[in-house]
Amino acid sequence: MTQSQPVNRRDPPDVGSEREQLSAFLDYQRETLLWKVDGLSKAELLRPLMSSGMMLLGLVKHLAYVERWWFQSVFAGEDVDYPWTDDDPDADWRVEPDEDVASVLDFYRAEATRSREIMSSAGLDDLARRPHTPPPGGDRSLRWIVLHMIEETARHNGHADLMREAIDGATGE
Repeated sequence: MTQSQPVNRRDPPDVGSEREQLSAFLDYQRETLLWKVDGLSKAELLRPLMSSGMMLLGLVKHLAYVERWWFQSVFAGEDVDYPWTDDDPDADWRVEPDEDVASVLDFYRAEATRSREIMSSAGLDDLARRPHTPPPGGDRSLRWIVLHMIEETARHNGHADLMREAIDGATGE
């Protein structure tokens, strides 16, 4: 079964400035993720599909925290909270009992919106205020962070595509 086309996802432009194209490709990947979870029940979104326990809604939550980490913490140097600890390094993948589908999706959308705000007020060559450590460490430009987020989100969209197919047989590009 082919999944219906997403409502909010727009193809990136064939021509445009570097900023326009980077922004559009990242937004395309963000909307693809939301498309992969669209129409599924809470039970389906919480169904562990990998031996690691990975589930679709946990993947969305993880990517929300990845957005927060790279744009707010690393690039903007903001002090923000994260659920993980040294004793529980994968807490960002876990959906807690008090979280529902809407709250996780809203959290992801809010983090993406905050990332867009940060990106819109900076130059692509601007360096992160907080160097990324541990290794590889060092300075990162906004350009590097945006490219990394495109890669990270696209990679996880591949996981989401396979998980969606395992849940209900729906496939899509």
